Amino acid sequence: MVARKTLIVVLLLWANVSLAASPAEEGKYYRLVTVATSQAKTDSRSKNWKPSPEGLALEVSGLAVLDDHRVAVAIRKGEVWILDGVYDDPPKNVTYQLFAKALHEPLGLLKDGDSLYTVQRTELTRLRDSNGDGTADEYLTVAKGWGVTGHYHEYAYGPKLDKNGDFWVTLNIGLGLKGDELKRTLKNPALGYRQARWRGWGIKITRDGKITPVCAGMRSPCGLAANAAGDMFYTDQQGNWVATNSLHHMRTGAFFHHAEALASMNLPGSPIQGIESVPDGLPLPEAIKRFPQLKPPAVWFPYKKMGQSATDILLDESEGRFGPFAGQLFIGEFTQASISRVFLEKVGGEYQGACFPFRSGFASAVLRMGQGTDGSLFVGLSNRGWSSLGTASYGLQRLVWTGETPFEIQEMKARSDGFELVFTQPVDAATAAEVSSYTMNSYTYSYHSTYGSDEILSKPLNIEKATVSADRKSVVLKVAGMRELYVHELRAAGVRSENGKPLLHPMAYYTLNRIP
Repeated sequence: MVARKTLIVVLLLWANVSLAASPAEEGKYYRLVTVATSQAKTDSRSKNWKPSPEGLALEVSGLAVLDDHRVAVAIRKGEVWILDGVYDDPPKNVTYQLFAKALHEPLGLLKDGDSLYTVQRTELTRLRDSNGDGTADEYLTVAKGWGVTGHYHEYAYGPKLDKNGDFWVTLNIGLGLKGDELKRTLKNPALGYRQARWRGWGIKITRDGKITPVCAGMRSPCGLAANAAGDMFYTDQQGNWVATNSLHHMRTGAFFHHAEALASMNLPGSPIQGIESVPDGLPLPEAIKRFPQLKPPAVWFPYKKMGQSATDILLDESEGRFGPFAGQLFIGEFTQASISRVFLEKVGGEYQGACFPFRSGFASAVLRMGQGTDGSLFVGLSNRGWSSLGTASYGLQRLVWTGETPFEIQEMKARSDGFELVFTQPVDAATAAEVSSYTMNSYTYSYHSTYGSDEILSKPLNIEKATVSADRKSVVLKVAGMRELYVHELRAAGVRSENGKPLLHPMAYYTLNRIP
């Protein structure tokens, strides 16, 4: 019965990503190298796969690149391991060194100076090997003070550094608190919401351990990172109050969507005050009009089309060693075992942008990522026993650019009367100038306390003109009927490169918060 149910889930998932390129097609440009997985070494489908050492479940929950030989990985059951030989191709002689143990569900890992930092359930911890024997002998509490009731979903993620060198941590909301857990929560007297202290918040921590609450309204903020400008972002996952997966710019006083985070609104240090009511059951544009503290995400990831459970964020800092997407963000995806790509721009001082499919076919759920010294991506896998595509339960893989540039929409930029598309290769002028090569529609979501949201108020958009640039690297689309606070879904299936190739991924999804 379990096997049949899993097969049905997999078939449904593939049906919903049928517009995407196959893993085999994507592999021509970005090749997967398996360092270790739970898959048996004798599996005939991939002769280079090898298991972790006997007894070690490498359920990667944190990942830090150390140098051009080694990476450090935290695993869900409370250990940190250092793996050597991970850049070998294939990696035949990987070694494993236990660095730290007895941690409480670490969900992130950061190398800074001579130390590794991780967030446990209750604190930010510094791990240091002071005598050089390869094992941590200092476990130092950097900061603590957020609430923990013992609830299953009270995850803590991070840390990541901002441009000033401060640590950032995101805190999962407690879902469906009850019984003794409720006795250990705060209650907002005006709104009635209950949560433990600072649950559903993003917090900043200085080097001396001072905690500053920054922003609120998070449900399951599994990923966080700085973009190229040093501004901090987090990903959220669909659920109650959260229409679909999303990417948000974290800044002081912003409220995003999960209302129960407002249980901490009146605590000393809160940058959010005075919210007396929360609308429930409105289209998002209308909810934002009535609820000015509510900030839209920089990017929505339409459900199933662009994943079902967003995880880590990685900034491509390779300066071209990982292909044509330097400076963009890559977003991990749990259920579909894939990675998507995000282009961001600022319009009217606020971030917005487009998301694109990038690479599928990982061995398990993509939970953590780190960029190697050669520009490649290390990808930490763990499905935690939940459903995801893939043939393994956990492991570590490396994504390597083959040197061949895929034909893709590199950037999608908003204009006052449409969008500009920038391509990774020159286009065929005839197909790119033909308006029938493109289709576009727009839709938004409901802001409500129930689980997720369908796409609502959908409307097809008329593309009136497509103008190809002189160098054939960009096309300006004149679009009638653009709407602020709506997702603008583009399919460019008719566009060809100068060599006659179709786009590897013809889909793009632009979250248009403001029309320039």
